[in-house]
Amino acid sequence: MLRVAELDDDKQQLDRKVAGLESETRNLRERLDEARDSVVDKERELTSLQGRFADIDRQLTRLQAEYDEKQASFDTLRQSFDQSREQLKNEFQNLANQILEEKGKTFAQNSQSSLDTLLKPFREQIAAFQQRINQVHDASVRGQASLGAEIKQVLEVGLRMSSEANSLALALKGDKKTTGNWGEIQLERTLELAGLVKGDHYDAQLRFQDTDGQYRHPDFVIKLPDDKHMVIDSKVSLVDYDRALSAATDAERDAALEAHVKAVRNHIDDLSRKDYSNLIGMRSPSFVLMFMPIESAYIEALKFNKDLFNYGYQRNVVMVSHTTLMPILKTVANLWMVSRSNAQAQELSARAGEIYNQVVVVAENLKKLGDTLGTANNHYNRAVTSLAGRQGLYGKVSRFNELSAKANKTMPAIEPLHTDINIEKLELLVAPPEADKTAGA
Repeated sequence: MLRVAELDDDKQQLDRKVAGLESETRNLRERLDEARDSVVDKERELTSLQGRFADIDRQLTRLQAEYDEKQASFDTLRQSFDQSREQLKNEFQNLANQILEEKGKTFAQNSQSSLDTLLKPFREQIAAFQQRINQVHDASVRGQASLGAEIKQVLEVGLRMSSEANSLALALKGDKKTTGNWGEIQLERTLELAGLVKGDHYDAQLRFQDTDGQYRHPDFVIKLPDDKHMVIDSKVSLVDYDRALSAATDAERDAALEAHVKAVRNHIDDLSRKDYSNLIGMRSPSFVLMFMPIESAYIEALKFNKDLFNYGYQRNVVMVSHTTLMPILKTVANLWMVSRSNAQAQELSARAGEIYNQVVVVAENLKKLGDTLGTANNHYNRAVTSLAGRQGLYGKVSRFNELSAKANKTMPAIEPLHTDINIEKLELLVAPPEADKTAGA
């Protein structure tokens, strides 16, 4: 009986140990399940971040390719611009004399007929108008009253053509206001032909104030990169030039050309006195361009008085015509093109920097996640070792399954996790400055 009592005591002690081990096993299983859930969540988060990292890496590659393409295009454009600028600089110095020499060969033949050619379309339209009036009159005599409305319309067209012809004649004969407006229209057409856009590259009739408080209104102000300006004023004087064309003798022609040169000098003196380059808010070179829209008048004045160009230059006034102004305006257009390319290159560089910073942030998050996964993996493996290792609880309680009838469950197979996360590359990506510093040392 004493032996049976001892065995009962031993059994009760074993049952208590079994209960304690089962409780500890449940706790370990709960911790194991929590660790598994945490690992699954972290793996999903890692997969998502890896996808984002791949997208950003593709975007960075694309932007880098765009930046390289823009930079190559910009370098080519800059080289072409430097070559063009040097060529234009050399050509512009001799351009006035070259034009005089080329235009002078044909000027003697075409000067007298230039005004007739200019007015010829109006004469033809007026003649056609007169012919149409006669036709309408004949038709009305034959009793076709329905043509009354057409006659009225033709009369209105004829009046408009006559008005336009008179306006052009006034412009070419010396009406100052009309002449000035016509010259400004020709100058603006030249600006547009050079590819300049009003409001973006030039403005008309802006109001500036000088140091004495007087307001000045340059015809056109060309905008240059870096908030610089260049002033162009149109000046037209054709009364004396027209007299030179219609002169009957050389003496009359020379007298008319002398008066024409004097009128041009007066325009130069007027522009010089206005001193546009020193107006408040004006960031212009010390000279102003004086545009003469009738190139033959420009050429004839320079031919008759070879010192006229230097006369203007000494007073900070550079005489230009359509032919000599166009290379200057083309240079301005190229300057704006280079400025836009620079701005685009800077924008691409800034965007590339932002993308790189985003990649670094993602890499930092991946590194933190990798560290967390590594820690969770280590805790999980230690728990598995404690439970299923050689000295683990599983080996100690395996015989309880044989001793207790209540132990009817099967212990699941538990294997440790093997990490395959390579964090070294992320560490290199997150900390490039240290790597560069080490390489430099």
